Amino acid sequence: MVRPAAQRRTIAHLRATFGVSERRAYSVLKVHRRTIRYRSRRADDGALRQRLRELASERRRFGYRRLGCLLTREGMAVNHNKLLRIYREEGLAVRRRRGRKRALGTRAPMSVPQAPNQRWSLDFVSDAFSDGRRFRILAVVDDFSRECLALVAVTSLSGKRVARELDAVFATRGKPLMIVSDNGSEFISRAILACTRATGVEWHYIQPGKPTQKAFVESFNCRVW
Repeated sequence: MVRPAAQRRTIAHLRATFGVSERRAYSVLKVHRRTIRYRSRRADDGALRQRLRELASERRRFGYRRLGCLLTREGMAVNHNKLLRIYREEGLAVRRRRGRKRALGTRAPMSVPQAPNQRWSLDFVSDAFSDGRRFRILAVVDDFSRECLALVAVTSLSGKRVARELDAVFATRGKPLMIVSDNGSEFISRAILACTRATGVEWHYIQPGKPTQKAFVESFNCRVW
């Protein structure tokens, strides 16, 4: 019985069951009267809570920090401490599970591209050198023209590096309306969220285990070698 709400319920139960006075109930439970009589003066967060629940249902593997980035993008900037408190009160904590962390993609159907620069697909290809060191290649493909816009081969590709490479492609080819990717840790990083917020490009995550939703870049990956 730590929280004030539980203490208030216990006080009410004692008074209703045993008929003791309020002062006597405080004394028995060793609770301060100010704690029980305090009434919260917080502003109504109904709209914030509703939008937070909607975003959490769309991006089920996003924690409160990434959800906060999405709220900021919509003009609902919230202090991270307040956001964490509401996030916990609404019971939105991401469940821990075995295996790699994944972010569930948006459920909205993707539009069919009708011209270049409408939709790009991103994916990784990996291989190893003769000495056993692993390297990865980031492929960026235009889904309409099937053109490979970028191939970045390095031994380590973080979310920040992916964002920088996308900025370089944007500078030469312009920005697409949508980017499609899987739920890899590089693509769900805060750096990618900041990049999409700054550029206004919509990012669509495919459903886990369904690579056919980005079939164009998967087909390209088979011909890279």
